[in-house]
Amino acid sequence: MQVGFLGLGQMGAPIAMNLVRAGHHVTVWNRSPEKAGPLVALGATAAKTPKDAAAGKEVVMTMLADDAALETVLSGAEGLLAGLPAGALHLSMSTIGVATSERVAALHAERGQRYVAAPVFGRPEAAAAAKLFVVAAGAPADLETAAPIFAAIGQRVFTVSNTPAAANLVKLCGNFMILSAIEAMAEAFALAQKGGVAKAKLLEVLTGSLFDAPIYRNYGAILVEERFRPAGFTAPLGLKDMRLVGQAAEAQRVAMPLLSLLRDHLLETLAKEGEDIDWSGIGRTVARNAGL
Repeated sequence: MQVGFLGLGQMGAPIAMNLVRAGHHVTVWNRSPEKAGPLVALGATAAKTPKDAAAGKEVVMTMLADDAALETVLSGAEGLLAGLPAGALHLSMSTIGVATSERVAALHAERGQRYVAAPVFGRPEAAAAAKLFVVAAGAPADLETAAPIFAAIGQRVFTVSNTPAAANLVKLCGNFMILSAIEAMAEAFALAQKGGVAKAKLLEVLTGSLFDAPIYRNYGAILVEERFRPAGFTAPLGLKDMRLVGQAAEAQRVAMPLLSLLRDHLLETLAKEGEDIDWSGIGRTVARNAGL
């Protein structure tokens, strides 16, 4: 399949590599062109602009940091919208707001282009191993077109709706729950540690009994070992996602009191630790506030 791929960050680069290894003809673009080098060495082609990356493609994928980055890549004379052929598919994997996804869907519809939202769950190591969980929403025919792409990058696909923005809402709900679990573990670890029980021992008990799930095992180990750098998912991106959760909650008139706490702990962590810390670094803030 002729594929364009825009955004070669910690998630995008390994996803694009798996597409090349699966035999797809991949053209890549990144704002920092040097990041395309390893992919070109594997057989990908580098494009100079988003328009060039989209020109003549069956599918163009985006994995970008936020709503603003996506909208910048889409727009203008050299943007994705200008290059994507009528009838071709934009597969958006970025974690973006519900309202942004709705706007993007409308822009593609005006041009006779197709659009699927397919954000993913999984950290960079899961992306490298092609073990992502894909949350997809869009027209059934469009999802069928994307199926070979999903097979090359993930271990399971969850189809949630014919409306693309629904996938973005699911992704935001999931990220809210992940950070909530991190917060709960951090508080429990602080309590156990101050009471004389090692964090590692508490994690062993919990993941060996009631909480045997990837989020608790993986983030629990990060919290116990304090592996907050290098970040797999930075605190600024986590803060961005919680802001998007808040926007969705306000639009739907859903009170989310825990969300305010999570945002405050992210802000405190960023103020004290800097921009390069993993979002699980809120565990350090919780421990510090407990006097540890």
